[in-house]
Amino acid sequence: MAKQKPTVPKGTRDFGPEQMAKRTYILDTIKEVYKKYGFQNLETPTMENLSVLTGKYGDEGDQLLFKVVNSGDFLKKVKGEDLEKGAKHVLPKISEKGLRYDLTVPFARYVVMNHGNLSFPFKRYQVQPVWRADRPQRGRYREFYQCDADVIGTESLLCEAEILAMMGEALTNLKVTDHTIKLNNRKVLTGIAEAIGENGKESELCVAIDKLDKIGVEKVNLELTEQRGFTQEAVDQLAPIYDMSGSTQERIAKMKEFLASSEIGLKGLEELEEVFNYTSKLGVNTDKVEFDVTLARGLSYYTGAIFEVKVNNVNMGSISGGGRYDNLTGVFGLQGMSGVGFSFGVDRIYDVLEELNLYPDSAVETTKVMLTNFDNAGRDYSLPLLQQLRNAGISAELYPDNAKMKKQMNFANRKNIQYVVLAWEDEMSQGKYSLKNMETGEQEMLSGEEIVEKLS
Repeated sequence: MAKQKPTVPKGTRDFGPEQMAKRTYILDTIKEVYKKYGFQNLETPTMENLSVLTGKYGDEGDQLLFKVVNSGDFLKKVKGEDLEKGAKHVLPKISEKGLRYDLTVPFARYVVMNHGNLSFPFKRYQVQPVWRADRPQRGRYREFYQCDADVIGTESLLCEAEILAMMGEALTNLKVTDHTIKLNNRKVLTGIAEAIGENGKESELCVAIDKLDKIGVEKVNLELTEQRGFTQEAVDQLAPIYDMSGSTQERIAKMKEFLASSEIGLKGLEELEEVFNYTSKLGVNTDKVEFDVTLARGLSYYTGAIFEVKVNNVNMGSISGGGRYDNLTGVFGLQGMSGVGFSFGVDRIYDVLEELNLYPDSAVETTKVMLTNFDNAGRDYSLPLLQQLRNAGISAELYPDNAKMKKQMNFANRKNIQYVVLAWEDEMSQGKYSLKNMETGEQEMLSGEEIVEKLS
């Protein structure tokens, strides 16, 4: 039998120790901000019932759900006539569960199941992987981590202002200074549909406009007329939307004219103004926040503010997004639970920091000091120091096998270990050790206590 070459599924990746150190740096930086703003940690299962997931992400989102076939004989309920009716008819008979597509819908499900035990407004952050059956490409994976922060149980627009503050603070702490936080409101998009005479078609408008960065104005307009049922006259009226410029205040003023006939559109603009008013009072720097009237966010559950973060001068999609949702828990039977939240895409941030060389040295630190092992006597002599170092909070390891000097030094170099402790007969006779700095090559003879003090 031929040997099988091992691979990972398309759109997934392994993360070795160096990658994990960098990912941990990203996650710890983001979590620190979340906790600072009063958010509590939560985790939900990898799998959810398909009844929980479907219908929450729009038609395109539903197609990207990974379905899990039922255990055992998953075909036992399927008959010949079912197969003739197609995949959509067969699916409910072979699969009841799916991998979560995001963390927001499982969060809404959790809130509904546990609302009697929660204090509202409830702030939670959640860092877990999600799965999407998307076409893998740069910055787009089938398995990736999200870092969500949501607050549910309040309609206060102060929450939106705090989200803008959190986004900015987390990115500043990660040294990603050249970024743009885009802000819009789904009520504005609903108003646009009304203003061009296509009432009730805001979802179709959002799905198309959400692709503007990827496919351009002409193809978006073609999709609206050929696939989404918009008239050419209505699409022609969108021209000023695509060519919006000026400051936030100037853009809002232009949109007030455009949406003069739409009550809901004007309400969206009023909400945006209130958010900017809060950010001003909080002292949040909004130089990097931009009102982008074409920002749509394709997910169908957003009802108010929507956010997206782009890193400038990097060939990468958005690294963060989110928005206000008023009806998400309603589909699970709990009405009146407005919420707002956003998510950082860890995998995209990882690639951005790599491309811009923004990882601090501390993010890839490995073992700080390695104790050599040339023979049993030296090994036994070094063991007490090993524990002394660890008790002092210094990461340390002892090479486990008796081995030649070259082999142990090569090992330390490959692991980027900063210091090596040597214990030959001369050192042991004096009750000391030789400490070698692997970067400079400097070596000095010290007692165990002196080594601990030097490396602390």
